Amino acid sequence: MTIKDIETLIHNDETREIELKKTTGELKDGIKSACAFLNTDGGWLIFGVTPTTLRIVGQDVTESTRREIALALTHLEPALDIEVEYIDVPDSDGKQLIVMRFDKWVWGMEPYTYHKCPYYRVESVTKEMPRDMFVERLKAARPLDFAWDEQIAQGITINDLDEERIRNAVRLGIAGGRINASAEGATVETLLGKLKLLNDGKPTNAAVMLFGKNTDDYPQLLMRMACFKGNDKNEFLDNKRQYGNFFDLLDAGTAFCFRNLRLSGKILGMRREEQLEIPAEALREALINALCHRDYSNPRASVSLAIYSDRVEIVNPGRFPTQLTPENIKRQHDSYPYNIKIAQVLYQTTYLENWGSGVMRMMDLCKAQHMANPDYQLGENTVTIIFHRRNDSQSDSQKSLNERQKKIVMLMRNDQHISVGSIAVKLSLSAPTVYREIKKINTVSELYWDGSAKTGHWAGAVFDSQL
Repeated sequence: MTIKDIETLIHNDETREIELKKTTGELKDGIKSACAFLNTDGGWLIFGVTPTTLRIVGQDVTESTRREIALALTHLEPALDIEVEYIDVPDSDGKQLIVMRFDKWVWGMEPYTYHKCPYYRVESVTKEMPRDMFVERLKAARPLDFAWDEQIAQGITINDLDEERIRNAVRLGIAGGRINASAEGATVETLLGKLKLLNDGKPTNAAVMLFGKNTDDYPQLLMRMACFKGNDKNEFLDNKRQYGNFFDLLDAGTAFCFRNLRLSGKILGMRREEQLEIPAEALREALINALCHRDYSNPRASVSLAIYSDRVEIVNPGRFPTQLTPENIKRQHDSYPYNIKIAQVLYQTTYLENWGSGVMRMMDLCKAQHMANPDYQLGENTVTIIFHRRNDSQSDSQKSLNERQKKIVMLMRNDQHISVGSIAVKLSLSAPTVYREIKKINTVSELYWDGSAKTGHWAGAVFDSQL
């Protein structure tokens, strides 16, 4: 660098990325700021400039000065190689500027410390890093050392795990070609070993989260579920709390959705196909992701499922990987599991894919039902996926029935065993015409024949509304 480069750099005074010191008499404070730069957005540390007047004065640099700077830099951990530039100041009797550039911190790197203390930058101020921030960064740098799911479950034995759940999950893995068929007859201990859910022969937290029978000592193994009247939380229609392992919570969340979301059915050939207003597979995928990727180290937080008149929200206590945003997660992306061990087991048992394709599948399922894509919303320590409900109540759909279709429904309501031929005679229509009208009715409101040809009857949501 040249003096002109320095003049341009310091023109805007000290900022988040520039620290000016008059001499190395302030070396200790300067290296604290260097540590802060390394933990924030990077920056420049310059000795030989007066911070108040921005006057470039330089300082005398001796071999002792160089050794002192080199020694101070060794107290930065992890160790790094920093190039120190000494720039001559014109007309100053040999004085020099001392310039150092420090790179920005990247998620996944260990946080830096100076004399064992971490610092970070807040605007132009160097501050000690809060413990929570330091621990979070350390966890990101050493995921296996700090992973909650890798730790031994205190006071838990193999007998405290649900053998039936374990074997059912393994069977799914075998059927999906992800677990060797020889596992079918193995002991529970052997299966847990194959799934890497034992640490020194003892079950890990991941084993409890996935297969625990008694989760009383794990308050984070909770799902809160609520259905609200309207679009806010002022009035409950349904409310439930479920404790349990992964499979218990997934089953409870799925059942809650079926209990509180609209269900419709269509006749396809000789078969009736039921369809949840939000694709059940998309909701299930979102619940799996929330349970798999949440922060389990926080016992006070839980996954929540909230159903409103206009949307469904699934909230995960955790954070997005720094590589992802609410926008780019909707495009093809890699997988960044928060709980690596849990994610591996769910992949082996076919509950999860490991290519980051889950969001794309949810979007495809919503598109197939002519729904808007789900959206993501980030809180300070939460990730929320939002499914948008269509505002199409049954009473509105009934208005789209024409007079002939209303007469057909009225005849069915008066005699739910009435045949198509009898309807045709009563309305002076042909049987094919009645069949066509029934098909049209079914596109706007559920209508189907329930049971055998002789003893069955007409049923469906169309009978629940006034004509």
